[in-house]
Amino acid sequence: MSLAFDQVRRIDGQLEKLHWAETTSVQSSPVLTSASAATSPSDDSDNRTPDASRLGQLQAAIKLLSTTTSHGALLSREKIQSALVLAKLSDSTVDDRDPSYSARSSSTEQELEWLLVSKAVAQTHGLIIHLLLEQTLPLGWDIWYWDEVLTSSFYLGLYSIQTSPLRLWQLGKYVYADVQSRLGPSRGRMTPDKIHIASSAWSWSKFYGLITDSIRDYRLAGRSYRPVSPLMFYRSEVKMKQHKLKTFRELSACGLGILVDEGMNLDGDEIGMRRAKNDKHAWKTVVLKSIALMENVLRNLTDSDFGYHEFEDLVFTSVEDDTELSHASSSNDEGSDQRLALMVNRLDLVLQEHLPTHVSKSKRLVSKYGRPSRIIRYWIPTLALLLSSSTLLRIAVNRKAELATWIRDLGATTVDFWNNWVVEPIRKVVGTIRHDKDAEIAIMSRESLRGDQASLERMVVDFARDNPLASDGASLGETDLAKVRAKVREGDLTPVLRAYEKDLRRPFMGTVRGNLIRALLIQVQKTKVDVEIAVGGIDALLKSQELVFG
Repeated sequence: MSLAFDQVRRIDGQLEKLHWAETTSVQSSPVLTSASAATSPSDDSDNRTPDASRLGQLQAAIKLLSTTTSHGALLSREKIQSALVLAKLSDSTVDDRDPSYSARSSSTEQELEWLLVSKAVAQTHGLIIHLLLEQTLPLGWDIWYWDEVLTSSFYLGLYSIQTSPLRLWQLGKYVYADVQSRLGPSRGRMTPDKIHIASSAWSWSKFYGLITDSIRDYRLAGRSYRPVSPLMFYRSEVKMKQHKLKTFRELSACGLGILVDEGMNLDGDEIGMRRAKNDKHAWKTVVLKSIALMENVLRNLTDSDFGYHEFEDLVFTSVEDDTELSHASSSNDEGSDQRLALMVNRLDLVLQEHLPTHVSKSKRLVSKYGRPSRIIRYWIPTLALLLSSSTLLRIAVNRKAELATWIRDLGATTVDFWNNWVVEPIRKVVGTIRHDKDAEIAIMSRESLRGDQASLERMVVDFARDNPLASDGASLGETDLAKVRAKVREGDLTPVLRAYEKDLRRPFMGTVRGNLIRALLIQVQKTKVDVEIAVGGIDALLKSQELVFG
């Protein structure tokens, strides 16, 4: 959708620029011209007084087709047609116009009609691009499915069994129709009553031989060779389907490239050459050719009898040989209204006929050559399950207690998994974000650290007061003790360390007096405080990493 919408938005912007550039070359502003023409009509046939209601219809339809009001989505086929009907530019309204319409319409009205139809063509162009993308991308799954079937004889045999009911049904229809055709019109339709009545005159052996001949003809129909084995026949069938899908994907990609490169190319070489010849309607010719390009791409895309080179040549040759397009491109300014009518008719044909026909044909092609439906792929396990349902029910009844235990255990395991691995981690994360104190990861208490620090301060102060010689040799006052407290908070134990160093000279006397042991105990308290501070740092680091997972 993004590629198609970007393409439409780019084209829409180019159309707006071309329209306003062409309009300003004739008049300064369409709104001002319509207002002035309503008050003072001119005698010039090219500037007839436009109808206000008609201009309102055209502007409403243009707004509906603009990319600025589509909210990033392409318009559907029905909305594009409704916009043309709203502006009275549908197929029927164009054909029912008065022949003198061109003479009575104003130049402003004609330019708005051209802008409207060009926007409709741009939306159709984007719609077709989106359609080709949507139908091309899923083809890879079907091609991959056929690759898997071709890589294994088991898958090939399984495919033959899966499709056997469908083949029997086709065989029955063929034999029924063939026998009816061989019986002739005198026998009428084959019914059991007619067969019973005719059995006396027409033996059953002949009827059996007729059916046998029909089956033999069915087997030989459409075959140019006799396969070595049934698997070889199914392998050739799978290869044929895969080839059809690959060809359709190549053609779709080729058509997509043609539309993106050549469709609505309003800044290409053709417009430059026509502008050099002072052809102010060059972009209108490009819009006409874009409609013919979309028409030929949709008409020839589902024909898978040729490659993408032939498809590309066929599309461009058909556009070049289009007589209506050639006549409209060579017409002068007086044929502008005829070109507009031709463009509306061709666009309406694309929207009403070619686009739905292409969708239906592509669906039939994918249904015919794509992977089988789910009913065909899964009827074997479904039938096996139905046939074994009684056995499974008997096993379930005999092991009812064990099954009930398994179910309870499974339910309990599911609930525990949900609570322990989903609800609880989310609750912890929310608590961490909200800084819940109960959810904090704490290795130690903060109050414990404060108490140990206060105890260390008291120990050092008391030691310094009892041993003034360890400080400065004189008694300590309150000012000195406050300095000691401040140093202890910073980790400085100078009074204690001096006494400790002095007592180490005479360890026996220091031990007897008690100062050495006291200094040792103070240092142990200091070590305890340092350890608590380090543990507090680890605690802060862990809290900062609570929301880091993995």
